[in-house]
Amino acid sequence: PSIDVVCPLKEILKSNKNYIFYCQSCGDIIVKDRKFLRVLPLPSENWNDLVEEWCCHPDPFVRSTLHPQHGDCFLGDTFFLLNSGNESHKSKENTRVICKRCKTMLGETLSSDTIKYYVTEVIIQQAEGSFSPTPRSQFVQSMVAQCLLELSSAKSTFRFTIKGDNGKTYILIWLLNSDTLLVESLGSLSSHSIFTPFGDILMPSSEAVGTWNAVKVLYQPCVKCRNKDLADAWENDMGVHPLKFPSETCLELLLILSLSTTSLPPSLRCMNSFQV
Repeated sequence: PSIDVVCPLKEILKSNKNYIFYCQSCGDIIVKDRKFLRVLPLPSENWNDLVEEWCCHPDPFVRSTLHPQHGDCFLGDTFFLLNSGNESHKSKENTRVICKRCKTMLGETLSSDTIKYYVTEVIIQQAEGSFSPTPRSQFVQSMVAQCLLELSSAKSTFRFTIKGDNGKTYILIWLLNSDTLLVESLGSLSSHSIFTPFGDILMPSSEAVGTWNAVKVLYQPCVKCRNKDLADAWENDMGVHPLKFPSETCLELLLILSLSTTSLPPSLRCMNSFQV
């Protein structure tokens, strides 16, 4: 399906190419015609906590900051860092970076010259191409699935907490299977012809009827203090990796997961206390 055309940023972004950054929600241009001399991966967000294990003397990085220069793009797990240059989408009230047209939160400012954009909010395309929008729900689930797959492959991490930019935990996710193949019969099409609150169809279009790849996860909602004890236990577990997104996107993801669960046969919707 069209969901597969959303490629990981590390495959899209190359040095010495011109790029345009669009708001994924409305298509407004955020960053126009930017060329990068360096595209580099960032270390894990908790790398500084491990410095004491590496060094036999005081922390040599205590005054160092990983801020990109104008020709840099630094890639994190769920975000990328750019030098702000001449672009300014900063909200006057706080450090939230918002789209001027649709007011969607795109990221946040980390310093006077560094902006953090979330991968779920921005589409990046080469300058010579034309903008091609992707349905919101398909884009969100594709980007989150990529994050889960990349981290599980690189770090053998299979449990994740989905956190908002407000610091709250919204979802606990346990990656169960990354090579699931879904099969849909022609007779089940009518049940999927329902528009989601995002204005698009959650399941693949009629052109993709048949089989497609999927990621199978177990999850627990944590909104309104649900599953608080389990969330606290995961919070203190070194084997659990936190993933941070805008709070609104966390709620979108929770809705996407619940809609996916209800599309399964009732006998397959739960495993122990988790939803599938």
